[in-house]
Amino acid sequence: MNADDECAGRDPAVDGWPDVPGETALTIKVPEADPKVRAGFPAHVTVLYPFVHESRLDAAAHRELSGLFAGHDAFTLTFAEFARYPGVLYLDPWPHAPVTALTKDLTGRWPEAVPYRGIFEPPLAPHLTVANNEGPATQDAAYDALQAELEPLLPLSCRVRSVHLIVWDGTRWRDRATYELGRRPGECPAARDAAHPFQRYA
Repeated sequence: MNADDECAGRDPAVDGWPDVPGETALTIKVPEADPKVRAGFPAHVTVLYPFVHESRLDAAAHRELSGLFAGHDAFTLTFAEFARYPGVLYLDPWPHAPVTALTKDLTGRWPEAVPYRGIFEPPLAPHLTVANNEGPATQDAAYDALQAELEPLLPLSCRVRSVHLIVWDGTRWRDRATYELGRRPGECPAARDAAHPFQRYA
């Protein structure tokens, strides 16, 4: 439905959520949290969803994205508390500021990339979705139990050194490129980016 599949209660046909092939998003992977996620996709914090369509991402756009992310230092996110949106149990990443700074820079350069299509006002804060498959009748009991199970495993921390571009191919989201944070001018890009700016990792 979207990069996070956030809102279990929404009807995509009504609310405009359906993704089309070539839709993109920018995310932070959090592999340390993968064992805790029950949502059916890898643990991540969304930086910007949706981003621009894949057809617009040529080599010049890749260079611009690389430069934008290189202007931000690597940072650490700590996940110590659960919180909820309607239908969603999530981990609250702290601090929010490094993630929101990335989003602000991206939307300043690409203002047409409106976070979550403008459906949420204000936009959703940074979060890591743990579960989103329960409806109104069951979510409180189910998420209370899941939260009680997982809370002893917290806190966890993740060092964020890169942001990933992912692309919807009509069936699933796939990695397309990786942008490093804090890369200094003159440094060589990672080998995976040097071969092709949008090499796919399936």
